[in-house]
Amino acid sequence: MSATTFRNRFPFPIAIMPARLGLDCRYCHTQVEKAAFAGLPPTETCMTCHSQLWTNAEMLAPVRVSLATNTPIHWQRVHDLADYVYFDHSVHVTNGVGCSSCHGNVADMPLIAKAEPLSMSWCLDCHRDPAKNLRPESDIFDTAWQKPADQEEKGAILLKHYGIRPDHLTDCSVCHR
Repeated sequence: MSATTFRNRFPFPIAIMPARLGLDCRYCHTQVEKAAFAGLPPTETCMTCHSQLWTNAEMLAPVRVSLATNTPIHWQRVHDLADYVYFDHSVHVTNGVGCSSCHGNVADMPLIAKAEPLSMSWCLDCHRDPAKNLRPESDIFDTAWQKPADQEEKGAILLKHYGIRPDHLTDCSVCHR
């Protein structure tokens, strides 16, 4: 499956989740640290809270129908990379690239929207100079993370910490032998 970000088909205010409730991205995207695909929440994950909160809210009707009919929630793609693109979420988040570097501050988005172009040139810019986007493990899932004034220094330290060799990041033969 190509790297894809999805948006639920119904208008759900995702900003409430991380910003007001303090939920981490990994609560819904359980595979982000282990797999190429971040994963999408099953209905049961949504109902963990929504069996108690906003139980009759109209916007949650599709979730209730999903649970009642035992059919998965339909998620609408926001980012859809070309089929020939190989992207692995786990490689990025376990090596210092935070979610908001590509997806923006989702805590401020009423609905998930495309924050960056995710074009080949955009990705290569980062691969050529990854230090500018690296952050400590403690900040990977912080949707409001901002680059500090001394990011150049911190990024150089983090390159070593994560064992990243920028010369390997633009050499296709490293992965495609």
